Amino acid sequence: MRNFLQEGHKVTLNVYDLSQGLARQLSMSFLGKAIEGIWHTGVVVYDEEYYFSGGIQHDPAGRTPYGTPIHVVELGFTHIPKDVFREYLQEISPRYTPESYNILTHNCNNFSNEIAQFLVGISIPDYILQLPNEVMSSPMGGLILPMIQRLDNTLRSGAVPQAAQFTPSPTLAQPTTNKPPSGKSDNQTTEAKNVTVKPAAAIGKQSSLSAGDARAKVQEEITREFEAIMAMGTLRASEAAALATRRIMQKYGHLKSTSMSQG
Repeated sequence: MRNFLQEGHKVTLNVYDLSQGLARQLSMSFLGKAIEGIWHTGVVVYDEEYYFSGGIQHDPAGRTPYGTPIHVVELGFTHIPKDVFREYLQEISPRYTPESYNILTHNCNNFSNEIAQFLVGISIPDYILQLPNEVMSSPMGGLILPMIQRLDNTLRSGAVPQAAQFTPSPTLAQPTTNKPPSGKSDNQTTEAKNVTVKPAAAIGKQSSLSAGDARAKVQEEITREFEAIMAMGTLRASEAAALATRRIMQKYGHLKSTSMSQG
């Protein structure tokens, strides 16, 4: 139990260069300043990669249409169950649509940053988030605005190859299963298989629990707590998930009462 409380589900950030190296070669002469890449990012958790491209998308980790990431940034670990995370995606999906996409102010990296804060409470690297400001503040930034607008329209229209899209479903609001994710990618650690959750009376025997039992038990309790909080109707899904996770982790003594905040 202690090992899972300390680790949880690994969360990483896959970073891609949409220019495939051209930004580094040409930016100094074209923009008057060095730009290392035109960044696209996706957050990897539960063996899936989540990103914003014509809506909220997801693929098996590392198998998106963007190819192989040039950087992988470790963000930390989350104890939020996958069902609760999908409830959170349902909540924010109206803000991440093809119509809302803006290459400068509301793009894939803004999406990655928001869900990273929800899952692990930290932001993605600042050099990624600040790229639009760097480009537009360059000596030639104003002159390339029409080009940026054309690229923005291309991405809105779905010209970039599309992956399986996350579609909000009424069933997500009432999670009925709690299966730990199974490994689907070579670059992710295989998660524990689904196990039978032991009765609450067994909680006192934490030392006898396997890692898989501990993972299932903690996720089960976080999900039940999340559903109870949502039933009260006073908090949004993101707030309920953070509160449920904090309560259960405090229950097992992993967090002090003031140490954890999510969302």
